[in-house]
Amino acid sequence: MTMFSHVKNLQRRATLLRLGRVIGPAAAALALSACGFKLRGQQKFNFSSIAILPQPGEALAAELRRALAAQVRVLTVGEALTQAQLVLDILSVTREKVVVSINSSGQVLEFQLRLRLKFRLRTPHGDELLPASEILQQRDISFNESAVLAKESEEAALYRNMQTDIVQQLLRRLAAVDHAARP
Repeated sequence: MTMFSHVKNLQRRATLLRLGRVIGPAAAALALSACGFKLRGQQKFNFSSIAILPQPGEALAAELRRALAAQVRVLTVGEALTQAQLVLDILSVTREKVVVSINSSGQVLEFQLRLRLKFRLRTPHGDELLPASEILQQRDISFNESAVLAKESEEAALYRNMQTDIVQQLLRRLAAVDHAARP
């Protein structure tokens, strides 16, 4: 093989790589659009007002109120429940921290953090739209005795992340409720 043919082969490969870099993303975009893929947009709700109980609730309820307030009227403490089309009862919000693994000397190596929300959705008159349900998020976190403060910060960040995930899941469930079809 001559030096000239070797250079020609390298040029062909470079051209094919450049072509692949252009065609690859275009083909992926075409395939995704053909399968019906689209980014999740803002939720559309079939109700215009909601009461979230208990009021004021905790951090998860506050984040949910903020997320809903952009599109739906969220009743405040002084307003009567009869003004709401729906009532979301937050039955419990539980944080758990479970040991997952320990070393041979009994020291903790890893924890599992869990955030559990139990809720139900009803009308102000008591008709149940969503029976008592649960949303669970969990994350694993390693533990290091020499970095306790850093691990506490990481744990708090993971709980905030799980809380945001739970709120998003709950918003999707609320958007799926067809309140108009109910008596």
